[in-house]
Amino acid sequence: MAAPFSWIVPDPHGVYIPPADCWIDPSKPVAKALVTHGHADHARGGHGKTVATPETLAIMELRYNTRENVRPVAYGETVRLDGGVDATYVPAGHVLGSAQILLEHAGERVVITGDYKRRPDPTCPPFEVTKCDVFITEATFGLPLFTHPPIEEEMAKLLDRLAAYPDRCVLVGAYALGKAQRVIAELRRAGHHEPIYLHGAMEKMCRLYEEFGVDLGELRMVMDYTKDDIRGHVVISPPGALNDRWSRRLPDPITAMASGWMRVRQRARQRNVELPLVISDHADWNELTRTIQEVDPYETWITHGREEALLRWHQLHQRRARALAMVGYEDEDD
Repeated sequence: MAAPFSWIVPDPHGVYIPPADCWIDPSKPVAKALVTHGHADHARGGHGKTVATPETLAIMELRYNTRENVRPVAYGETVRLDGGVDATYVPAGHVLGSAQILLEHAGERVVITGDYKRRPDPTCPPFEVTKCDVFITEATFGLPLFTHPPIEEEMAKLLDRLAAYPDRCVLVGAYALGKAQRVIAELRRAGHHEPIYLHGAMEKMCRLYEEFGVDLGELRMVMDYTKDDIRGHVVISPPGALNDRWSRRLPDPITAMASGWMRVRQRARQRNVELPLVISDHADWNELTRTIQEVDPYETWITHGREEALLRWHQLHQRRARALAMVGYEDEDD
């Protein structure tokens, strides 16, 4: 009789499923990859076959030019893989198209979360708690100091600063996939219906979100307008452009950044951020521990992030856990 969960093998380059001869979020090209979402530390080109949600496949085509040998999977749909392994894609609430992958084989259930958050997000379906025997979770913000504030408070800070300086603009650095679109959608939800200006690198991903039904309101390219046009408005750019020459075309920008890492003041100072906005697309400490309690797995496997604190939490709560040594996962500008 096979040992429990022997059909799922953690590897430095991803999670390997021997009976199905496939990988989850591999960091190297493989014959068959099941991908949780489109961020570069989980998705890449070069696979023989890629299985993901339609939204993630569209993101991968835009970013990595992957057009062939793809298999779209809708949320809730189960795909039968080789070796009698079933894979079901479940919303992860991280970014557009993001999914947890539930694997079932030999009477055992394993959930691989990819990246996830528990806060509502107008740009993607919410995380769904899925019972399983092994829960493979991220731990990007796996320290008790990371407790994300309500996003409504961060949007209010942004809009208050904008109103206080009508002759300037607020330049928000935001990760190009997911964070930028969420900030725009949350501004709309907060009642801000003025045009929002974009760095050129943001346009294609924002248009892709709109193609999948996410309403972002009126978006304008900075390059098409003058400084006077942009005064009193919000501008969204990649984090790397905050202090770049590009920003000189803006009217005395108030530099902001939307990231869970803005909880760490040193990170804000390092980037010369005047208005840190603590907005994360990952679960914070309380959400990580609450999710584990709700899923209630036999064992938790902890991937990229702050594994030590979460391992200690498991020990204190008499829960089984282990840390996985994975490569290629980044502290993205969340």
